[in-house]
Amino acid sequence: MGEERKFATVLFADIVGSTALGEAHDPEVVRETLSRTFATWRQILTSHGGTVEKFIGDAVMAVFGVPSAHEDDAERAVRAAFAIRECAREGTGGPMSLDVRVGITSGEVVSGSGGGGELLVTGASVNAAARLQQAAAPGELLVGSVTRDLTSHTVRFGDPRRVEAKGMGGLDAFPAEDLLFELPALRAAPE
Repeated sequence: MGEERKFATVLFADIVGSTALGEAHDPEVVRETLSRTFATWRQILTSHGGTVEKFIGDAVMAVFGVPSAHEDDAERAVRAAFAIRECAREGTGGPMSLDVRVGITSGEVVSGSGGGGELLVTGASVNAAARLQQAAAPGELLVGSVTRDLTSHTVRFGDPRRVEAKGMGGLDAFPAEDLLFELPALRAAPE
């Protein structure tokens, strides 16, 4: 795939307190739990039309709108975030309970092939989503203003706040609190 500029929605989800989990549990148990969790997250993200860009330690980055765009990519990302949070809260059948923090934003990205032919997505929206994820409280889903505007008809948001984003200044952040209505199961996006 050549390099392309696209409008997309970027999602970062991170497991809260993974260092403490690693210290409190056998490393094999931690690895098995994370492996099951990430497999489930991948399934959730792809079933909502997202593309997993990468897993980074105890976090995942996914993009909605690359390689295929949908008019509701922002909504798909927020719905996937709620499903990921629910998955973490329900557990993976192991001895550890997990919580997540999620950041989502929409805007222009550049996508193309990275090392090894894998998808590589870059741009200010990627950085902003990562900063929103870092600013989120455990269990919180924080979205940027463009994502909020694109999803306000389907998502109930809490009071906005301004978060300091390293290297970016301040970002408007909106906590996604609830879906206004449920959809039938989303189908995987066609390739």
